[in-house]
Amino acid sequence: MKEIYSEIEIQATAQRVWNILTDFPSFPQWNPFIRRAAGRIRAGERLDIRVQPPGERGMTFRPTVLRAEPDRELRWRGRFLIPGLFEGEHVFTLDPIGTDRVRFIQCERFKGLLVPLFAGKLEAGTRRGFEEMNRALKTRAELSVPEEL
Repeated sequence: MKEIYSEIEIQATAQRVWNILTDFPSFPQWNPFIRRAAGRIRAGERLDIRVQPPGERGMTFRPTVLRAEPDRELRWRGRFLIPGLFEGEHVFTLDPIGTDRVRFIQCERFKGLLVPLFAGKLEAGTRRGFEEMNRALKTRAELSVPEEL
């Protein structure tokens, strides 16, 4: 198993960060890592996600939402071709650390037969993508605009 983890503190409410994170149509405007996302954010639903780590070719996949707890956690699992070959479970966690401050955590756990072949690329590109997305989310959430998105 391979895990990529990144976190950032954001000066905004968990609700504001959640609203931005789940506003899939706006991703192309601000998200440098997940360039496109579509689908219903509800456990059991399939999403259409396009990720593009910095300097790499993009990849489109259709993960299944495992958990969608507003203002707290969004979790999905995707896989390549067949179970056991290459699977990733992506988790976004919003951890309130005050009334208007959250720790945003982005983590992905990869497992499967192909993971060792891609471990180096995952470490570099995916981690960089997480960090860029986290900074962009922070910038967007901290803008002085109304709470409604």
